[in-house]
Amino acid sequence: MITDTATINIKKTDRSRLQEIDLNNVVFGRVFSDHMFVMDFVDGKWQEPVIEPFKDLRMSPASLVLHYGQSIFEGMKAFRNKDGDVTLFRPEMNIERMNRSAERMCMPQIPEDLFLMGLKELVNLDRGWIPTDEDSALYIRPFMFATDEYIGVKSSDTFRFMIFSCPVKAYYTEPVKVKIETEFSRAFAGGTGNVKSAGNYSAALYPAKLAQDAGYHQLIWTDASEHKYIEESGTMNVFFEIDGELLTPPAGDTILAGITRDSLIQLAKDKGLPVSVRPVTVEEIVKAGREGRITDAFGAGTAATIAHIKSIAFEDENFELPALEDRGFSNEVRKTFEDLKRLRVADEHGWVVKVN
Repeated sequence: MITDTATINIKKTDRSRLQEIDLNNVVFGRVFSDHMFVMDFVDGKWQEPVIEPFKDLRMSPASLVLHYGQSIFEGMKAFRNKDGDVTLFRPEMNIERMNRSAERMCMPQIPEDLFLMGLKELVNLDRGWIPTDEDSALYIRPFMFATDEYIGVKSSDTFRFMIFSCPVKAYYTEPVKVKIETEFSRAFAGGTGNVKSAGNYSAALYPAKLAQDAGYHQLIWTDASEHKYIEESGTMNVFFEIDGELLTPPAGDTILAGITRDSLIQLAKDKGLPVSVRPVTVEEIVKAGREGRITDAFGAGTAATIAHIKSIAFEDENFELPALEDRGFSNEVRKTFEDLKRLRVADEHGWVVKVN
């Protein structure tokens, strides 16, 4: 059982797989580090946390998560700077958001101090897996799922919380082509669109596949009731620069409150760029596209950081955006992000946490 003086039982692997991996040539999300953090919730209490070698899970075919989807997750990254220091970017926000997701999905709160301690211990243990290339990082996946053996629609009484990591390069290798979606919906008012529930992403797979079959990388989702307002883009929040102003929709019950999104808004203000966080209509984006007034557009998220948008499609129209070398803010802030995460510039907002 967890106490105020809880320690983590660390079981190191007998043989690291690191020497078998070329960290400069990994596919995003396909190669996994040596260890994982595991903690079970049983009898209303969190049990002893363990870090152990990465391995397959054993579970009953009747595990509740397999049938009713009670599962949440987060996405984070660790970086290495030129001095060898390992850093995390705003991990407390991911922890807070995961606990908000847990509340919405009828799951137990994870003690924040223990979450951060386990995260640091795991990253420190597998720090050799962190690539050093500029577009690379150690991607970190905390997640929690229901473990009751029960076939019935109810919240589980038992859960497992885990963290594992994987070395990654860039999520997108080229600017993305997006399509404004006005038939299918990602989220609706009162639903789970503002939490990182696994079901949100599975429901989006089919319309995303249709878009990919038509030659697009991602969708820009719109509101479920009227398809009148822009929401977010697939795995990312979305930003537009129109007439010298940066626009992004407000986070709410259908739009995830992204950590990268929040940071970008602050960095834009720091640089003196006018920022407007307000409802953004499909009509104004289409009108600005027709008139050539969209000077920049990009997605923002932990995996992609900043993904430049190459073109925006709406029905039978397609709006090409300026060449990458002509993008001002997104190019500048992308560099600022990379410098900040690796502490090459001053961390004026106290966002970066070192892993000792």
